[in-house]
Amino acid sequence: MRSFHGQGRELTQDLPKINAWHAVRVHLGCVPVSKEKNMSWARIMAPLSGGEGDKAAIAAAARLAEPFGAELACVYTPADVADVMPWMGEGFLGGIQTTALESLKEAAEVGEKNARAAMAGVAYAKSQFISLQTPVWAGLSAESRLSDVVVFNNDPARGRGPLGEAFQQMVADEQRPVLIAREGFAVGGPVAVAWDGGKEASRAARLAMPLLEKASRVVILAAPKATSRSFDPHRLQAYYAARGVKAEVDVLPDSGDAAPLLLYAANKIEAGVLVAGAFGHPRLQEFIFGGTTRTLLSADHPSLFLSH
Repeated sequence: MRSFHGQGRELTQDLPKINAWHAVRVHLGCVPVSKEKNMSWARIMAPLSGGEGDKAAIAAAARLAEPFGAELACVYTPADVADVMPWMGEGFLGGIQTTALESLKEAAEVGEKNARAAMAGVAYAKSQFISLQTPVWAGLSAESRLSDVVVFNNDPARGRGPLGEAFQQMVADEQRPVLIAREGFAVGGPVAVAWDGGKEASRAARLAMPLLEKASRVVILAAPKATSRSFDPHRLQAYYAARGVKAEVDVLPDSGDAAPLLLYAANKIEAGVLVAGAFGHPRLQEFIFGGTTRTLLSADHPSLFLSH
């Protein structure tokens, strides 16, 4: 037997023979072939306010977590006393100011009690309750960074209610993938993927892979006449195919605002979820002039999987 020690040249010459013999053994079943594991999610996070929308948000997050056996983190996000103190100025420990702080603390306690009750009302074994303390926003960021998806309902996504700022923080500042769960959300149905070749849309298309792997149908929606960007949607189709996800391509022929075109096409295939990039333009610009993201958030269906 030839020794390969110190004989790099001979080893290099014999590598084709070694690889060929290994291939034969694999073909005969002598060597097991390792299969690449599908992507998965292990931790789903639902920020809670102690309000009426908590139970629906937790239920949607549980429906997302269950098919993956993921942990569900219910994160109570109260108003932060630290955000109020700068408005009180020096000597804020006067009677009125002290009363205001005590009222905030009492409201936080009531909110936490409501949030815990909402979690208890949703039967999911792998759930965990986390109550954030000052500084609340730093704690929320830290929790989101160790979560795969952050789940909200419609109100925060539309800037309404106590979690409106938290939604902006998750999407734009922390750049976490978020699910805006609408009525009837479930994993396993048709999913539409809006793609224009841009950074935000591509990031969303990649991060949604676990959801797509469980979808009954995946359709890539492209509206080339609605953007100045040049792109080929079949490239994303090939990306998915290489990872075991079969996707169709629907090229939308119309021009104009992309959002109505995407919503119409998504509803046409009865998609339960639309995957899309978020805030491709600066947030202030979209807030003032509107934009695709704002239009999608204003719609009532389908649920949205967004990433910035």
